[in-house]
Amino acid sequence: MVSDGLDRLGFLLHDAARLMRRRFEARASGFGLSAAQWRLLVRVAKEEGVAQARLAELLEIEPISVSRLIDRMEEGGWIERRADATDRRVRTIYPTAKSRDAYAHVKSLAGEVYEEALAGLPAEARRALVEGLSRVIDNLSDGETPSCEQPKVTESVAS
Repeated sequence: MVSDGLDRLGFLLHDAARLMRRRFEARASGFGLSAAQWRLLVRVAKEEGVAQARLAELLEIEPISVSRLIDRMEEGGWIERRADATDRRVRTIYPTAKSRDAYAHVKSLAGEVYEEALAGLPAEARRALVEGLSRVIDNLSDGETPSCEQPKVTESVAS
């Protein structure tokens, strides 16, 4: 049987994600945040006022781990906890000015890493890659909301 590369798909996806994450972390290391803290900061920046329990779901980590992560980030001035307006038992998480500034900087770093990763791929191949990965996510999500936004093909990705 002639292989069409599908036998390597899982490894390729894992390795690509790992290498992109490593490159990003190296460039963003000046902020002194761990990979888990960056993931939390990005989620909070995109979804201000997200409930702490929902954050645990989105990050796919245990609620107690999220609580400890939030404790450290709150102490560092990155985020703030607030009681929910309708349910005082619910804690919502908001970014601070410090984290908004870092997030803006990180978005440009991420764009640089994406460009580096996609170097040599023509615009149509870039679009096909994003659309294909979006389809894979849709096919495997089993009705759950994917943890990522639907990818948007922008000029920087398409160029």
